[in-house]
Order: sequence, then C-alpha cells, then structure tokens
Amino acid sequence: MSLDRPVAPNPYDLLPAVPSFTVTSTDVTDGQPLQDAQVAAKGNNTSPQLSWSDVPEGTKSFVVTCFDPDAPTPSGYWHWVLVDLPADVTSLDTGAASEALPGNAFHVRNDGGAATFGGAAPPEGDHVHRYYFVVHAVGEETLGVSPDVSPAVVSFNLAFKTLGRAIIHGTYQR
Repeated sequence: MSLDRPVAPNPYDLLPAVPSFTVTSTDVTDGQPLQDAQVAAKGNNTSPQLSWSDVPEGTKSFVVTCFDPDAPTPSGYWHWVLVDLPADVTSLDTGAASEALPGNAFHVRNDGGAATFGGAAPPEGDHVHRYYFVVHAVGEETLGVSPDVSPAVVSFNLAFKTLGRAIIHGTYQR
C-alpha cells in the first residue's frame, strides 16, 4: 500500500522560534532508522534513552514528546507526551516511560490511547516516517495541564511556555 500524499513539513519549523539546546541518545541516531526496541510494528514500545544539556537559563521543567508528522492523518500522530519533568532531570533511561516517573511528572495519552510511549508502526508500504523526539525546556515548574488533556493541548501550551527546544529524530518504514 502506498498512500499518495506529500511529505509533511518539519512541524517544529512552523512554531515560534526558540533557542535550541543539545539532546543526545544511545538509542536514536539523528536521521537514521529507529532500533527495533522503539518499533511497535516489531512488538516493542520501549522509550529511547535521551540526555540533554546546555538548557536555557530559567528552565524550571521539561516536556518530552515524540511526534510523527508523516502519519496518514491531517494531525500527524503523537507517540509520547511526558509532562512536568523536574528541571534537575537531564536524562531518561531506555524504557523510562514504563517506570516510575520523577517528581510530579506524568504522561498524557498518546494517539494510541495509552499513557506511555507507543513505538513506531506506520502503515505497511507507506513512505518513510520521521519520529521527532523533542525535549522542551519550560519556564514554569508545571505546564499547567492535567493528564486527561490531549497532546494537542500540551502542544498549544508549549507554544507559549517553551524557553528552548532540543530535537533528535529517527525514521522507520515497513
């Protein structure tokens, strides 16, 4: 199956400009295919290891997201939305989405309906999908949302409260 449609733009290019900072991963290589552990289509939903540094001054919390703009929907697909990580947390271990979260951090349901990380699972035969893992530095201790909001509400609030953004992306096609 091939869905004839244009490739979506990088969604973060369409947001208000903010300073960038550094994010690295032992599990995701920027611009390269995801490891099997991050691929639901292979039976896995393991969140990747992420570390970040050089965050903007005034950062009081973080939000971590994974978004696929290439899903065959007008709104893409949210795979992971982790909100209100304390400012002293600068890394997440592999599989952290399935473990106890630090401080008052919580998950918002992804587009699959689960309050955790959902791995890549694009339609068979579709073009390459991009999975943007983004650490958002927030200038407040809490984003001011509850766990029952949608990922779009989190994203809307981030548009006004983000001090900086660090991005790494993997790809997957089946």
